[in-house]
Amino acid sequence: MDTIAERGLDGLTMAGLGRQVGMSSGHLLYYFRTKDELLLRTLEWSEGRLGAERSALLSRPGTARERLDGYVDVYVPRGPRDPHWTLWLEVWNRSQNADDDARARQAAIEGAWHRDLVAILAEGVSRGEFRPVDPDRFATRTRALLDGFSVHVAVGIPGTGREQVLAHVREFVAETLIPRP
Repeated sequence: MDTIAERGLDGLTMAGLGRQVGMSSGHLLYYFRTKDELLLRTLEWSEGRLGAERSALLSRPGTARERLDGYVDVYVPRGPRDPHWTLWLEVWNRSQNADDDARARQAAIEGAWHRDLVAILAEGVSRGEFRPVDPDRFATRTRALLDGFSVHVAVGIPGTGREQVLAHVREFVAETLIPRP
């Protein structure tokens, strides 16, 4: 993951990666077939770790707003060249030429994030913490907002650092989701 984040997939050779991990490039190709498969498997591994973090967050006691804030905290990159987000950028860049299996695997990852956000929103609506919104539609829009901001953080666009993005998202949530007295 770190090597892909550091060099990008185009800058990665199977021989170079093999040297780093103590395997031959043939051995890597036996397990991964292509660099695209290596990329997707690395993303799935990374998402497995984040999925466990998200599950722990969702099972904690507290308000739906606290869980939403935690979800956003896990979602937004830590800073420019965040390894996890660099993987996503590489996957998205290759998606237009991906086969059906790769697209389905990517959709499964995206779907897990979406379902978790829908669950948080539905809980908040049912408890009266959030305005009565359609959780699925609101989640779709919120994830688009998070994706856009996250790309800016990951590529290091000035003025869109992590703290600024988190402030924008908190403001968006307060304006659109929190009931007004």
